[in-house]
Amino acid sequence: MRGFVVGGTASGVGKTVATLAAIRALGDAGHAVQAAKAGPDFIDPSHHERVTGRPSRTLDLWLQGEGGLRRNYARGEGDVCVVEGVMGLYDGDGSSTAAVAEALDLPVVLVVDASAGMESVGATALGFRAYADRIGREIDVVGVIAQRAHGGRHADGIREALPDEVSYLGRVPPNDDLDVPDRHLGLHTGDESPVPDDALAAAAEGLRTDRLVDLAREPAGSAEPAEPAEPTGPVGSADGDRPRVAVARDDAFRFAYPATIERLRERATVEAFAPTAGDPLPPCDGVYLPGGYPELHAAALAASPALDDIASAAAAGTPVLGECGGLMALAESLTTAAGESHAMAGVLPADVEMRDRYQALDHVALRATRDAPTASAGTTLRGHEFHYSEADPAPDARFAFEVERGTGIDGDRDGLIEHRTLGTYCHVHPESGAFDAFLDGL
Repeated sequence: MRGFVVGGTASGVGKTVATLAAIRALGDAGHAVQAAKAGPDFIDPSHHERVTGRPSRTLDLWLQGEGGLRRNYARGEGDVCVVEGVMGLYDGDGSSTAAVAEALDLPVVLVVDASAGMESVGATALGFRAYADRIGREIDVVGVIAQRAHGGRHADGIREALPDEVSYLGRVPPNDDLDVPDRHLGLHTGDESPVPDDALAAAAEGLRTDRLVDLAREPAGSAEPAEPAEPTGPVGSADGDRPRVAVARDDAFRFAYPATIERLRERATVEAFAPTAGDPLPPCDGVYLPGGYPELHAAALAASPALDDIASAAAAGTPVLGECGGLMALAESLTTAAGESHAMAGVLPADVEMRDRYQALDHVALRATRDAPTASAGTTLRGHEFHYSEADPAPDARFAFEVERGTGIDGDRDGLIEHRTLGTYCHVHPESGAFDAFLDGL
């Protein structure tokens, strides 16, 4: 599958809109488009999926390593892949957009905010291309999309200013309808505030689809998907012999990597349920509560029979994994930004309160100090944390992990553990092995 990476000069220049416009343009030209996202984001991929109709792949060197990165790319479906970058092209510790492009040997299409520039767009593109040589990296900046650029003389001036090595790939015109509203944790998701179809179609018309396809290339080296790992838990061939994992999927629990759900389905029967819609916990051998926005749906969550069901299942020894929002739902209480307190499942001895600024944003390394549902003692897991809530654990609370990088729950520890229930602020990718360990314990 050929592909290219959409990188930006900085955060906020319009990478998401340019990516969506490129996806739409390629789709309108008859291509089967696979989207991907550099970095551990959950929100931008929801916009990708709405336009492509297929899950967006997560590409993060810190979470996956180079082999995992290649495997996840290769699991995509389509003839061309559009990879949206994170922050500025060279920004990011360990998994920048440039690092992802270099690991896959994919060309970079640079998004430049041209609203107040013309010849300077050419200088910017030349600088971003030359900087790779300065730092000794194999980064191939092959083209520019001029974001918020007008037509006529403005577009012509940008095109003429670009160096010979950098192609003009079109423009995205200024249009307030293309702006996606944001809140804490980032943009609104694709199903909440989708980019209007007519505005996206108009933006797509300004891109040179043929040139985008010509510049795209297949990743270097082997990128064949790995065969699923041999299950070591009680997994059979028929649904009746397979463990059943209940996965919360609704407005409060929406941050799960597609690769995670794929991994669960490879080895178990996945039963989705919607706690905020009043669904009870389905019969299961294990429960997975992904991250999301429980703080925006705290009242509905508190009234849901699922929380009592989860508490009963946890007390009976059913393995339960809660990540970030899942941790919040497993706590004693959740206090919203408005100061309203709601009782949660009460499985984990902690109270959670929302703050007005983020409490953690980083890649994370956790070393297990005891056996836990996702890791045995001594194992190190890599993941990502981004949250505005703060958990206040009881003095006698037990923790499963020591934080080697990141913040965790109290700066030094993460992973509250009770019965066979684990609640952590860390989102892990299946390449970490955490979900295989979870399934092995069912």
